[in-house]
Amino acid sequence: MNTSQLRKFCDALPATTSRIALPPSNILVYSVGEKNFAWFKTSDPEKWRFSFRVSPDRFIELTDMPGIKPARYMSRFHWITIVDVRSMPEDYLKELVRWAYEKALSSLSKKQRIEILKIL
Repeated sequence: MNTSQLRKFCDALPATTSRIALPPSNILVYSVGEKNFAWFKTSDPEKWRFSFRVSPDRFIELTDMPGIKPARYMSRFHWITIVDVRSMPEDYLKELVRWAYEKALSSLSKKQRIEILKIL
């Protein structure tokens, strides 16, 4: 899976929004409601590095793998950064991103979740 395919996958998750945030770093942020679940760095020197939240168990497992590191400033919340998404198996990456999306969705209030799910 390349970055373009991964961006399309993130955009296709229900009620997902994306925006460019935090200039001059230019980070493409994916959120559901107002909760972020993933982002791409879109400027050099770390262009197209992908970060997202994982479970605490997966955080330990994944950060032991080459090409995956704790996300800068967000590792205490179990966010990881994948240097090159093409190095990850597609199904596993999709599973991890879906988990991050579900985690963000579940952290919204019940009222917000109902409103979001009505849109669908």
